[in-house]
Amino acid sequence: MGHKDRQSFVTGAAILGLAALLSKMMGVIYRIPYQNITGDIGLAVYNKVYPLYSMLLILATAGFPIAISKIVSERLALGDKAGARRIFIVSIYVLTLTGFVFFTLLFFGSTILAKMMGNEELSIAIKSVSFALLIVPTMAALRGYYQGHQYMIPTAYSQVIEQIVRVSTILILSYWFMNKGYGVYYAGAGAVFGAVTGAVFAFILLLFYWKRTEHITNELTLETGIMEIEDKESIIHIVKRILYYSLPIALGSLVLPLFGVVDSFSFSNILNYAVINTENIFGVYIKHQTLAQYVEYWFGIYTRGQPLVQFTAFFATALSLALVPAISEAQAKKRFTVIAERSELTLRLTLMIGLPASIGLAVLAIPVNIMLYKDSVGSTALAILSFTTIFSTLGITSSGILQGLGQVILPARNLFIGVIVKLILNIFLIYWFNINGAAIATVLAYMVATTLNVMAINQHIDVKIGFMNFFIKPIIATIMMGILVYAIKYGLTIGLTSLIASERLLMAVVALISVGGGIIAYALSLFISGAITKKDLNQIPKYGAKVIQLTEKMRILKD
Repeated sequence: MGHKDRQSFVTGAAILGLAALLSKMMGVIYRIPYQNITGDIGLAVYNKVYPLYSMLLILATAGFPIAISKIVSERLALGDKAGARRIFIVSIYVLTLTGFVFFTLLFFGSTILAKMMGNEELSIAIKSVSFALLIVPTMAALRGYYQGHQYMIPTAYSQVIEQIVRVSTILILSYWFMNKGYGVYYAGAGAVFGAVTGAVFAFILLLFYWKRTEHITNELTLETGIMEIEDKESIIHIVKRILYYSLPIALGSLVLPLFGVVDSFSFSNILNYAVINTENIFGVYIKHQTLAQYVEYWFGIYTRGQPLVQFTAFFATALSLALVPAISEAQAKKRFTVIAERSELTLRLTLMIGLPASIGLAVLAIPVNIMLYKDSVGSTALAILSFTTIFSTLGITSSGILQGLGQVILPARNLFIGVIVKLILNIFLIYWFNINGAAIATVLAYMVATTLNVMAINQHIDVKIGFMNFFIKPIIATIMMGILVYAIKYGLTIGLTSLIASERLLMAVVALISVGGGIIAYALSLFISGAITKKDLNQIPKYGAKVIQLTEKMRILKD
């Protein structure tokens, strides 16, 4: 394809996919040591402020890299080197302006926003994270420009560096502020400042690749001939084109952070009201705590489950999402029977992984909670929240199927309906059931969004869902796994209590061995019962053949 630094589309997509994988892994894991450093109030500070920043960041930048890359690649394909550069310059100005507007909103509105969240002390953390909005939007323009040259390495490397620096900053600054006695709110401010340091390092790295794009640009324009354009595209027209492509992506991306924003602004206010207007509905009110600290503590406890659900959902969807491009291909060829078969398999495999992941985490809620967070407080909420995995994984794959069918807006609309459901349920359920109510609201909200997705799929394609294979066999396998996991947990707890003095170490051993035993038992039962067949595995790109080889050697695979 010309220059050695250019990647084919497939290779470039693979590089970006791997970078996203590493970034998400780090983005999930860091919250556990962070909670160990700052406690649950520190966790609450971070989990209240960061969704707000994420939402504004999406409004300021989401969709722009894709839009810019598309328009830049079009200009370069015509040999219009000057036009491509002009697109980039205009996008820099637009994104810098939007970033500055949202920075101003966060920095100068921090006190008002903190009060709206139910705790004025959060203002320092809001101010801290606001500075990232001065850097990240400009970085989005650079990434889009590089991607327009089919040059994916800068974007991929900068994403990984950004996350490494961000996570390092979170852990180092939170530890430093806690060690020096500044308290949890400064520790939280230091943690969210990781968004700024991560952006700075990523931006510097992106600038290092700038000269190389000049060689790529020259090659691309030489292939088609340099195009001289007398009538330059107006700035307003360029902005309109960028917004035309970027806004739908931004609106689609915006919905997911709204779940966190709803909790940030509703949880503390509702719980404040409940504590004041009822006779201390739960927990033990510690007199030396302020009401704000008491409420933040419970918000932190509630958010313990988030990384676990994300981590489980991440692995649960990896296999099934491999089928989504195959659905897009079948759609292009109008092979509707193939689309229906692949969609059914995608949903079935997702359920087969999401269902046991939810049940397993629910059964092991107490040992997992102690292993990761030092104590068992909020284990009931964690067990309830684990059922989000079933619906979030099915939601992700059903969204992918709809997108493969060309229905890009529907998943975002359905998820937005889920957000509305979450807000309404929060108002009632948090008042009566505190953090357990918030967890129930999250599960039901995802259930509504996912149900709407599946209904939409059935409207567009005739998916044949076999009741026995889709529901009964996986449910029976899951129940058997759940009983086995509980038995292993119970036996190990009794048998090892006298041998392991540390409760945290004991629960870690119990949890890890129970998970391992559960995975093996569940996988074997799926193959032996015929819930997964050789025909199913043959439809899975890359992974299917490897699993067939392994299971045939074990003689547990059915045709």
